[in-house]
Amino acid sequence: MSQLTFANVRERIGSELGVSGWFLVDQARIDQFAECTGDRQWIHVDVERAKRESPFRAPVAHGYLTLSLVGALSIEIGVVPSDAAAGFNYGLDKVRFLAPVPAGARVRLRVELDGVEEKDHGQILLKTRNVLEIENSDKPALIAEALALMVQGKAGTA
Repeated sequence: MSQLTFANVRERIGSELGVSGWFLVDQARIDQFAECTGDRQWIHVDVERAKRESPFRAPVAHGYLTLSLVGALSIEIGVVPSDAAAGFNYGLDKVRFLAPVPAGARVRLRVELDGVEEKDHGQILLKTRNVLEIENSDKPALIAEALALMVQGKAGTA
C-alpha cells in the first residue's frame, strides 16, 4: 500500500486505504468511557446484571465508544496524508450501529476512500467509509461515513 499524500490522494478514491490492527475493548475501557461521559447505563458497567438481564448476556461497549475508535484507528492506518500539517474531524454523514461489541471483544477498522473535495487554501475534505469489524463476528459493530479536513503542510515541514 502506498503512502497517502496530497498529490496521490485522488488516485485512491474508491479503494481501501487499509485495515488497522486488532484493538481490545475490555471492561476497564468501557468503565473509563462511562466515567468520562457520565453514561453509566447498567448494560455497560454492571457486569453481573448484564450477565443476568441483558439480551447479550454480557456488558457491551457504548455505541459512541466504538464510534470514537474510528479516529485513532484511522490514524494508525495512515488516513492523514504524510504531507499534511494537520487533519481535523469535520463530521459524519451517516452512522449505523449494526452489532454490539461485548466487553473483551477485539475490533479493527477497515477504511475506504469515497471522495476528495477541494476546499479553500489548498485544504481537502476526505470522505471515508469506515467499517468497525468485530473479531469472529459476521456483522460489523458499525459503518460510518466520516469527513476529515486535511490542511497541507508547507514544503519541507510535514
